[in-house]
Amino acid sequence: MSENPYQWLNKSLATIHRANWYRSVKTIDGLPGAIVQLEGKSVINFASNDYLGLAGDERLIQAAIAATKAYGTGSTGSRLLSGHRELHRELERAIASLKQTEDALVFSSGYLANLGAIASLVGQKDLILGDIYNHSSLKKGAILSGAKAIDYNHCDVEDLRSKLELHRASYRRCLITTDSVFSMDGDLCPLPKLLNLANEFECMLLIDEAHATGVMGKTGAGCVEHFNCTGGELIQIGTLSKALGSLGGYIAGSNELIDFLRNRAASWIYTTALSPADTAAALRAIAIVRQEPARRKQLQHNSNYLKQQLSECNLFPSESPIICIGLDNPQAALKKAQQLQQAGIFAPAIRPPTVPTSRIRISLMATHTIEHIDCLVAGIRH
Repeated sequence: MSENPYQWLNKSLATIHRANWYRSVKTIDGLPGAIVQLEGKSVINFASNDYLGLAGDERLIQAAIAATKAYGTGSTGSRLLSGHRELHRELERAIASLKQTEDALVFSSGYLANLGAIASLVGQKDLILGDIYNHSSLKKGAILSGAKAIDYNHCDVEDLRSKLELHRASYRRCLITTDSVFSMDGDLCPLPKLLNLANEFECMLLIDEAHATGVMGKTGAGCVEHFNCTGGELIQIGTLSKALGSLGGYIAGSNELIDFLRNRAASWIYTTALSPADTAAALRAIAIVRQEPARRKQLQHNSNYLKQQLSECNLFPSESPIICIGLDNPQAALKKAQQLQQAGIFAPAIRPPTVPTSRIRISLMATHTIEHIDCLVAGIRH
């Protein structure tokens, strides 16, 4: 009698459990914010990507309600068929204005934006060089493209140069890919040096601004602005689901780039358009980001304060609101996360295979008070 073809799933799950890699969802009730209800208990929330505290902002909620009343709950089709609304173009123009690019294109998620861009821009005759710590969407986009994909050491410009010298001449086109803020570490890519290399070796450069949009730069435009690289020739990708408090993704760049992607990016062409509610909420969030710089200043103050308070801990280098404390193994990370939750603090353990080393990952928000941060510090020191 033949073996059940699904039997391997149980064996695989058992392996995941033994390695302390098993994951399960945690239910949060009510509005998002600095304090949330986690599985029935009130906790201070240091696990959210809602950096500016906009996901529960009444102005975004009202914008989403108004758009739903005007356009319904769903877009009903892809943008090229029945799904396009003027709201989508308003949002794209607002993103392009924030990023100081010629145009922008909105996707149903940041993950889809990366898949669509990479798979459209390069193919089997081409080369992708990506930072080894890149987000999963950048790595999966590279696989989907069929291009030759090679990792370079994390933020190591010299390693990238050596790989370009070795491989670039053998391929038609070359795409360099990187996160701007690395989501599991909090450090920044060396963007000016990457731009110089891209120009020297005639490469395209794609930067994922998911954790930088609304957070980094004088106006919240991201790391491109933070590094004074605005106007440089590159492909900027980001999300609407973090600091902008909504859902969706975007690509910003030249008119030619955006026009090309409208015609070639499968994850845009064959996906239902972003819902009216999400579109309107993101549009309102961008306006708030530009009108209320004090939110970014408070977020930076909170980040600096926490790093000062935890200076004796094993902190990862970070210039962002993502602050990580390194721990020896998955068991130690899980134990510390459980201790913090018992003390009323939600700061998750991040373990392999998501990251190479175990850690507690802390995400700060502009709406955290000093008292919230002091509670976290006490819990970590305990």
